[in-house]
Amino acid sequence: IIRGYIAKYNDPPVNTFISVNGVNGGTGAVPYCIPKASSAEVNKTSPDSLSSGRICNGLMEVASKRAYSTFAQTHSFQANYWRDPRPQAKEAYAAYSQLAQWNNEGRVYNSTLNENYAKTQKFVWVMALQDEMVWPKEGEQWGAPNPLHPFDGENNILDREETEWFVKDLFGLKTAEEAGKNHYESFDGPHLGFSTDDVNGWINKYFNV
Repeated sequence: IIRGYIAKYNDPPVNTFISVNGVNGGTGAVPYCIPKASSAEVNKTSPDSLSSGRICNGLMEVASKRAYSTFAQTHSFQANYWRDPRPQAKEAYAAYSQLAQWNNEGRVYNSTLNENYAKTQKFVWVMALQDEMVWPKEGEQWGAPNPLHPFDGENNILDREETEWFVKDLFGLKTAEEAGKNHYESFDGPHLGFSTDDVNGWINKYFNV
């Protein structure tokens, strides 16, 4: 909700924003079910993995067809964060996705998003190192799947500095980085598996209390 407020309004502005395991770069797979890009990759695995890979591929197809519609984007917050990384899905993502609008990946460039983003003085992006709910977990700190081979290969996840939204500064992430506004934290646990000490540490560090 706060991320959307910053993108669309930010007046009065949010001074410090902490995103804990936020789906900032979207999620490109059904939780705990990462598909394989090629049948060859699936066929190299065990029979159980083979079945799982095919199921995950099928679930991804269904999710993309259902998520990229006006109805789904209006009525389902889960659909809002769906970001199919495959090149063939890019047009539908740009046309329908709320996330695409917030990240200036839609069909029409919106300079107001950059202006609103610049009003916030401090961003804290927290990643769960064992996150299997959000894929890729690096998206919590603005990494993204490599569109050329999103599921296979050693370099299938781009660092944030390699992503299109950073390189082109689509909504102001690069500008914030250069201004020292972005801060990065992590914890060794699953999605939202942080401790009270973690929370207290972030609050004391970034809110000066």
